Order: sequence, then structure tokens, then C-alpha cells
Amino acid sequence: MVKTHQLTDVQRRMLRSVAILELTKGLLVLAAGAGLVSLSRRGFDFESVARQLLGVLHLHRGHLYDVFLRAAESLGDTGLTKVAVIAGMYSAMRFVESYGLWKQRVWAEWVALISGASYLPLEIYELCRHADAVKWTVLLLNLGIVLYMAYLLIEGRLDRRRRVAGEFG
Repeated sequence: MVKTHQLTDVQRRMLRSVAILELTKGLLVLAAGAGLVSLSRRGFDFESVARQLLGVLHLHRGHLYDVFLRAAESLGDTGLTKVAVIAGMYSAMRFVESYGLWKQRVWAEWVALISGASYLPLEIYELCRHADAVKWTVLLLNLGIVLYMAYLLIEGRLDRRRRVAGEFG
């Protein structure tokens, strides 16, 4: 038996909004991965584009800058294959999560809670290093999703307890 919740219309709409967000993230990463593979087959210079992108984003020398630049430098055929596989796996996870949330599956709420919570330390770290509106937005959106999933899971458990108590009460 597949576990689902009895949700109000507002809760269902909010859950489906999160599902659409997860689907969108999966599609964007899949498109980016496919774009990288396509560009590499045309002899694209990833290192110079990475430097330009870092300049546009106003990212200055530092850990994130160095990691991003090293990743761009190592995008040979092997590195690109790894990026494509990781992008595919990430997208698949987001698609499965999105489907489960759309269908109101409890397991998908757990996936959303755990995956969302796993990003919070990095988001807080990046915000402490250099706060800007985008980082605040990402953190608050993610925190809202994590708290909402926790609320749904707790509410679902309480609802099941109430039903059991009503059956035996």
C-alpha cells in the first residue's frame, strides 16, 4: 500500500509547487549537462568561458573560484563524461522526487526534507562568506521547503495516530 496524506487544497497546491520546482531544477541541470556535452564536441574552450563567467558573477579569488576554475580546466572527455553522468543522476533524482511529491507520496516528502536539509549548511556557509539577495533567496526558499516537509510529515503522523485512537476509542 502506498502511503499518501489527506491534504487540504492549499497543502496540495503547495506540495505541487514544490514538485514543479524540483522538476524545473532537474530539467535545468539536464539541459546544462547536455549543453556541456554538445559544446565539448565542438572544441569549446571551457576555461576561458569559466573565467568570464566568474568575472560577470563578481566572484573573486577564493575557494569557490578555484574549485570552479579547476573543474572547467579538467573538462576533457573523461571529465565531461563524469559531469554528464552526475547531471543525469541528479536530474533523475529530482524527477523521481517531483513525481512523488505530485502524487503526494510520503517517501517523496522524506526525500525532499533530507535533500533540502543537506544543502542548508553549504547555503549558510556561502551566505556568511558573502551575503547577497540571491543567496538569501535560495536559503529562505530551501528552508521554507524543509520546514514545510517536516510539517507535513509530523501532521501526517499525528493524523494517523488520531485515526488509530478513534478506531480503538
